[in-house]
Amino acid sequence: MRVVLAPDSFKGSLSAPDVCAALGRGIARALPDAQILARPMADGGEGTLDAVLAAVGPAGCRRALSVQGAGGGAVEAAYGEIGDGTAATAVIEVAQVVGITDAGAMAVPVADRSTRGVGELIAALLDRGVRRFMIGLGGSSTNDGGSGMLAALGLTLADRDGRPVDATPRALASLAGVDAARVDARLRECEIRIMSDVNNPLCGDLGATAIFGPQKGVTPAEAPAFDATLAHYAALAEAAVGRHAAGLPGAGAAGGLGFALQLVGGTFASGAAVVADLIGLDAALAGADWALTGEGRTDRQTLLAKAPFVVAQRAAAAGVPVTLVSGAIDAASLPELSRHFAGCFALPNGPATLADCIADAAALLEARAEQAARVFAAGRGAAARVGR
Repeated sequence: MRVVLAPDSFKGSLSAPDVCAALGRGIARALPDAQILARPMADGGEGTLDAVLAAVGPAGCRRALSVQGAGGGAVEAAYGEIGDGTAATAVIEVAQVVGITDAGAMAVPVADRSTRGVGELIAALLDRGVRRFMIGLGGSSTNDGGSGMLAALGLTLADRDGRPVDATPRALASLAGVDAARVDARLRECEIRIMSDVNNPLCGDLGATAIFGPQKGVTPAEAPAFDATLAHYAALAEAAVGRHAAGLPGAGAAGGLGFALQLVGGTFASGAAVVADLIGLDAALAGADWALTGEGRTDRQTLLAKAPFVVAQRAAAAGVPVTLVSGAIDAASLPELSRHFAGCFALPNGPATLADCIADAAALLEARAEQAARVFAAGRGAAARVGR
């Protein structure tokens, strides 16, 4: 029996390779003769860097640079480099710079957080001669429309008196002028591939603030002002650059970083689809008997091109049943999820705190995988007996 494991990471708990390892141990207990193919997934958020580097093997290496984090303090941001010299491709995971799991940055009000460090990292890589970028946008703590990143790359922000304006949501409220004359000209030489699992516009009811702001600390009362500030900033930035991007799919990703990157020529793509191609998911599924995927929490948003759904689509195309094993599953979403997955399993055995679930995630994954494998094996046995 050939089994493909293609989960995303469990945010704050286990990396995607660690999830694969735990699932594999559980399956081996029930199906000791199974051939297990681990293909760790990601969709642009946390774990994307690990997934890409695992896929390219010796061709890639992991590096780090000290840049400004979302809250203003320094962070040691990991990034990847594939190849070398002028042909090198940099792999940036925005969560490494302005991640929502950074407790120190999250202690700073969202109105004062900035993506400046992302721009600092890009500028440093430009200095190294890099002109090709893969940038994963998930898991950010910021809501500045990418203004911080653009400011670090030369965009000038000013108030009505010509005084500099900080690239934070709070300061952008006084923005009156944007000048793109000093934006790093080397960006025009770059190929920037943006990886994300969301296709929201920058503003409006489906925009960055309305949909993702609450998890970053934007209150319902603050949301209209945040959104209006982003819309005003975006209009000025678009006029300065001479390109429209606020309404493009993915502009609202990572609090508007998707907007800023597309404004300077970036191309948007499904993060999970990009990673699936890199790791050879389709080849692994060809001829497989079963696949397992999962993530930290699954709900209806998973069906909007997040990693488990992309795995389910690829598996369906290959005629392979795929089972979902996630840290938690929204009960109200089960009817929709069940149309795409052959069984949906959550981790807790019973009432448990989030801290306990995170601490015990590997053991719980092993147990769920073992039981799912026993059900799968029993189903195959029954089908075989009917066939005789």
